Amino acid sequence: MTRLIPFAFLAVASTLSWHCSRSLSAKSADKDLAMLVQYMVGDFSSLEQSKKDSAFFDIRLHIRPIWTSDAGNHWLYVEQATATAESKPYRQRIYKVERDGRKGFKSIVYTLPDQAKWAGKYHTPEVFDALKPSDLSLREGCTVFLERQKNGSFTGSTKGDGCESNLRGAKYATSTVTITDKMLLSWDQGFNENGEQVWGATKGGYEFLKR
Repeated sequence: MTRLIPFAFLAVASTLSWHCSRSLSAKSADKDLAMLVQYMVGDFSSLEQSKKDSAFFDIRLHIRPIWTSDAGNHWLYVEQATATAESKPYRQRIYKVERDGRKGFKSIVYTLPDQAKWAGKYHTPEVFDALKPSDLSLREGCTVFLERQKNGSFTGSTKGDGCESNLRGAKYATSTVTITDKMLLSWDQGFNENGEQVWGATKGGYEFLKR
């Protein structure tokens, strides 16, 4: 005699399977998020690229975790300067790196108040405890959206033309990023209202090797 499985049992089994699948997917995403943050943290240099191609400058990039007691959130202080003027960074940001849906990730960009005050503070990231997230200013439209690739790298970019920029006559900026355990490839470009590039590398992104 063929035994019929009660519908209620099938429904429960299906629900349990769905929850288990979703739980495993979330754990995998959380593991990938931790890996992404680990890849991003460190000291980077474009020295080797500048030696091979004079179109690129020797830039130093420093990224440190801050507010580590904020459980479940990943905050990073980011400082960028030329090798000849490391004490005077031309870019200082704070990133909040988090999941974006089930498979994606995003790096939300903020500016700091009184930026010069924080120059070089990647050496002592605990000083950022004097700041709070509410002290930051969100860079609207400048979030970088990332996905993990089959080779283990993370790649992504900003979306559209919503990242405002007024540098050298620009109207908006874009960023394209690839992150691995050994390198951070970053291509930042500024465009005017006609879509013409007015600043940033033209050949490709800066290759920052982790030191």
